[in-house]
Amino acid sequence: MTDRDTRIDVGLLLRRLAVELDAVGQRFADEQGLGRTDVRALTALMDATRDGRGLTAGGLGTAVDLSSASVTALVDRLERMGHVHRERDEADRRRVVVAVSDTAMAAGREFFGALQEDLVAAMEGYTDAELAVVRRFLTDMTEVITRHSRPR
Repeated sequence: MTDRDTRIDVGLLLRRLAVELDAVGQRFADEQGLGRTDVRALTALMDATRDGRGLTAGGLGTAVDLSSASVTALVDRLERMGHVHRERDEADRRRVVVAVSDTAMAAGREFFGALQEDLVAAMEGYTDAELAVVRRFLTDMTEVITRHSRPR
């Protein structure tokens, strides 16, 4: 197998991983009565929370590639469902951020907790150095895929 063949094979494995992760996400969406964009939005909000930053409606729109009117409808819908709420940013009281509710976080933990534990267990056979390479690889691949997922 050539270097190019190996890279193509890795790309195909990434695609397969994406398909399987999408299936898991769709199952969660179905169980929660959510749409695909709802799950993408909740994921973006949870990632922002984990990173210690608030996400405004505009920031959420950028994260999930939605217009301002669509983001307003999305946030309103998720708020009615009890998954998010709007709150003043602690750092800048003029700014309103969208925050994930405790019940949404609990639903995510309940659904994805076993998967997360299995993923962590599957990584036990890798050294810290190997995981650092995997992390860099996944970060780089996510940037490439994000570029291709947005309209030009």
